[in-house]
Amino acid sequence: MKRKYLLPLFLLFQIVFLRFLALFPKTVERWYSNGWFVYSSRFMRTLWGRVPFSIGDVLYGTLILYSMYWLYQNRKSNWKDKLWSALSILSVVYFMFHVLWAFNYYREPLFEKMNIQRDYSDKDLLEFTQKLIVKTNAIQFQITHNTQQKVTVPYSQDQLFEMTQDGYTTLAQQYPIFKYEIPSRKKSLFSLPLTYMGFGGYLNPFTNESQVNDKLPKYGFPNVICHEMAHQIGYASESECNFIGFLACIKNKDAYVQYSAYTTALRYCLENIILKDEAQFNILKPTINKGILENYKESETFWAAYDTFIDKGFQIFYDNFLKSNQQKEGIESYSKYVNLLINYYKDKELE
Repeated sequence: MKRKYLLPLFLLFQIVFLRFLALFPKTVERWYSNGWFVYSSRFMRTLWGRVPFSIGDVLYGTLILYSMYWLYQNRKSNWKDKLWSALSILSVVYFMFHVLWAFNYYREPLFEKMNIQRDYSDKDLLEFTQKLIVKTNAIQFQITHNTQQKVTVPYSQDQLFEMTQDGYTTLAQQYPIFKYEIPSRKKSLFSLPLTYMGFGGYLNPFTNESQVNDKLPKYGFPNVICHEMAHQIGYASESECNFIGFLACIKNKDAYVQYSAYTTALRYCLENIILKDEAQFNILKPTINKGILENYKESETFWAAYDTFIDKGFQIFYDNFLKSNQQKEGIESYSKYVNLLINYYKDKELE
């Protein structure tokens, strides 16, 4: 067999192997997520964490430029040769992607690890949302002393990066599985492209750096940081990272960080209520402090300014990417953390 076929065949083997691996989440949990990944991720964060800029973004930028150069240099070569070369490169990248992080897509679901029910009733959603409104209103008023005024965060983004550690430290005392050590949290060098693509941040799986879009409205910034930190410690599911990020934010001693999580959770709950019963939403809306609604308007205005065909294209791409990686709901999986929230707090009070 010719050598040029080996890596493409290895890619096919990887795809088949992952379908098999999905049948053994407990094995992945034990040997990868709580084994190899713990050490490899710590090594990556130790290696790159103190570098003040995103190594992962530099890596991606270099690869994009090299790919353009390679295509230009080989523009006259046989298309079959280019195809086999591209598949060989993809095979290596796909392998590294999974070894360094993405096997976490196949680990044991958080629902099972924390013994949380998966489903909820419309009544459960309504009651939880009402409790969430009361709590979010209280924090908004605690900060502003004015129900009509939106929350304006007084900290810099660099300060917020530092502050988010506090919540994870406290959370780990209750749940050691969420322990976060050796920080590597950075503003993305590609924040403008990320905005046009409709993303608040991402984890670089090759460097284990959490990248946050530095153009985001600041009141929601801590929640995005905590979400990406959850990815760093080995949680691949978007709904699980939303849930873990929420817990880490509300465990934080700072009210602005707590507010970031509560407003995000409330927005997701309200969106679910709108889909189920718009009349009920219209009843709930007047009970929300106007300052909170002003923050929501701030976000809507921000994203509307960057709303183009680009973000719609990337949303379709990312939706299919998630579906191919154990998240059947695709982008809708982000909102599935409402299931976790509602059932987790059935026998608990909001903090």
